[in-house]
Amino acid sequence: MKTLEEVFETWEAVIGLEIHAELTTLETKMFCGCKLEFGAAPNTHTCPVCLGLPGALPVPNRAAIESIVLAGLATNCDIEKHSMFYRKNYMYPDMAKNFQTTQGPIAFCMRGHLDLDVDGRGATERYRLDALAPGETEGNITRTEDGYVAHVGITRIHMEEDAGKMVHLGGGEGRIAGATQSLVDYNRAGTPLIELVTEPDLRTPEEARLFMQKLRQIYLALGISDCSMEEGSLRCDGNVSLRRRGTTAFGTKTELKNMNSFKNLHDGLAYEICRQAEVLEEGGVIYQETRHWDPSAKRTIVMRVKETADDYRLFPEPDLAPYDLSDEFIEGVRAKLPELPDQKAARFAADFGLTSYDARHLVEHRATADFFDECMALAKAEADGSKFAKPLANLIINDVAAWLNAHEGTLLADTPLTAARALSLVKMLADDTISSKQAKEVFAAIMDEDADPEAIVEARGMKQVSDTGAIEAVVDEVIAANPDEVARYRDGNTKVIGFFVGQCMKAMRGQGNPKIINELLAKKLAE
Repeated sequence: MKTLEEVFETWEAVIGLEIHAELTTLETKMFCGCKLEFGAAPNTHTCPVCLGLPGALPVPNRAAIESIVLAGLATNCDIEKHSMFYRKNYMYPDMAKNFQTTQGPIAFCMRGHLDLDVDGRGATERYRLDALAPGETEGNITRTEDGYVAHVGITRIHMEEDAGKMVHLGGGEGRIAGATQSLVDYNRAGTPLIELVTEPDLRTPEEARLFMQKLRQIYLALGISDCSMEEGSLRCDGNVSLRRRGTTAFGTKTELKNMNSFKNLHDGLAYEICRQAEVLEEGGVIYQETRHWDPSAKRTIVMRVKETADDYRLFPEPDLAPYDLSDEFIEGVRAKLPELPDQKAARFAADFGLTSYDARHLVEHRATADFFDECMALAKAEADGSKFAKPLANLIINDVAAWLNAHEGTLLADTPLTAARALSLVKMLADDTISSKQAKEVFAAIMDEDADPEAIVEARGMKQVSDTGAIEAVVDEVIAANPDEVARYRDGNTKVIGFFVGQCMKAMRGQGNPKIINELLAKKLAE
């Protein structure tokens, strides 16, 4: 099988996403008063409405409608004032009433878009990106200095209810294949669910990953969902087809169902692109089907032949009147919009002089963005406090992020690192009290010992000596004691300066300021 890069030489991928998010921050289900609670005992949060018993009538959840309008406004959608619910009919045991209440061709939110910043290794997936000059536009992308910006259309965001949960026993990895029995938990049935459908504007697995990641950031900022991919409250279906480069007609698409991690979405799409290319180049046919990504086997597996819209027999929900949203309602929701990740990143760049790269990575997680804001609020009390923005950003993006990744499941708010301690650490680094290497040691000690950085530095005798006179005396001694190395340096072997720095640091028990040591050595060895 060819690599992704080799496939993209002759084929273009056309990718669209369907991203489902449960509105987990609400208290009740979409059309009834049953409590929303993940992990509750099976079938303890059900009623005649969510079980579809005869005579039970649904009542829409106003808070859920507000949430989807928030999502639409945050993703640049037009809010449709007039829309309605439909019945999507199918027989499956996780929906007791044998139909799902959803929206049809006109949803609450229509015609939106998001712009993706793609840089680093991810940008290399885009075919012949280097053929564009910075600022040049081709199709839906605009080249930047370190990558490109992709404009991705959003077809709609519609409201529906989630299905229940199937539990298969006796099979491999909880799947129905080989199971001896299957159970169903209806607690989740009727949970408010919003589904965002993109235009087929994505061209690489990395763009798909970044789109889902960005949407998760937005939903978290809005506070409408916990977006837990592990618990299934955020999941994605990826649709992908191939066409020859230079052609415009769409190929036959396959759907990767219920991708529950960013990595799985990327890797599943990458594999499926390469698989489709192999089939087509061997003269085979791509069938419209739903496939499952198996991360352990690193391949996709056929689940079923894809249904069509006709199979669902959509018709207007007779028990729900059409929805008419007033201007007053829409503007009331708009007033609740918080500062969104892109806006926050722009503020960090404008107010604190951060690069777009640093600002963008700070807002990847709400916790790190809020922590940086807290740190800078303290720094403003200092003279020229903005000078600490860059070192604080470096600390959070590099050290803090690495620590949290290594301690999966730990929240930043639950660690010993406070804004005051972070600011104190970068201040000691800025005024040469400690070296950059020592700063990493102090950071690790803060997290392990729950101590203030000043106390750690004092207890470990880590304060740097920056007195030029004291350092100069040591430099003179080291130079005088190593005439052969001095001769080698003056004969052109300038790398030997590392030896002199090491000797000086050893003589000063690691407490000499390396910057001053290097400056004095360079000056004296050149004499």
